[in-house]
Amino acid sequence: MTRTIQIEELTKKFGKFTALDGVSLQVKPGEVFGFIGPNGAGKTTTIRVLLGILKATSGKAEVFGMEAWKDAVEIHKRIAYVPGDVNLWQNLTGGEVVDLFVSLRGKGKSNPQLRERLMNDFELEPSKKCRTYSKGNRQKVALVAAFASDADLYILDEPTSGLDPLMEQVFQNYVAEVKGQGKSVLLSSHILQEVERLCDKVGIIRGGKIIETGTLESLRENNADTLEKIFMKHYGGEQV
Repeated sequence: MTRTIQIEELTKKFGKFTALDGVSLQVKPGEVFGFIGPNGAGKTTTIRVLLGILKATSGKAEVFGMEAWKDAVEIHKRIAYVPGDVNLWQNLTGGEVVDLFVSLRGKGKSNPQLRERLMNDFELEPSKKCRTYSKGNRQKVALVAAFASDADLYILDEPTSGLDPLMEQVFQNYVAEVKGQGKSVLLSSHILQEVERLCDKVGIIRGGKIIETGTLESLRENNADTLEKIFMKHYGGEQV
């Protein structure tokens, strides 16, 4: 079975600085993989390599069995990506941006019913210009566009940044929905309870190295351990 994501001994250097140092992880079809670590640990760099934005110094990074850097155009037809800080075209409406993003996927037809349901659930006003949106509303535009896409992999890098707790719950419902459809999700989140609730497996990264990976059950030392306790065991007071 081809894994959705296959990373082996991935290294990325910027001059003398090593941002990723032998990172290995796998995400299977239908799996939600939580990717956590303190700020600057290498989460976003890993994601940018997977997206073909950065070229790895060494190692393997494959998506759908294709090379992330060489086959980026084909890979992007099957993925949806949400960053933690969304920038939009100021003079377009939220609805126009959603439609543009969905059309760029290059796969399948748009689903107006799903689009409308997402707009309602995320309480997004699609007729407003993007320049009027708050950070939270810009984030909603990206999330609606992602979940309205016919994607096989959702790469979500701090996707709920700026959302209130009610919208975080809506987000979690849609992650569960796409998982139920057999889609894969790579979720980088600073909300450990969210990761614990949604993810089948978790990878913990620090200083560009994966220090623990596995199911929550395999990471727990006893049944009382939470993901927060596991994280704090490694990082103390560092910010996730």
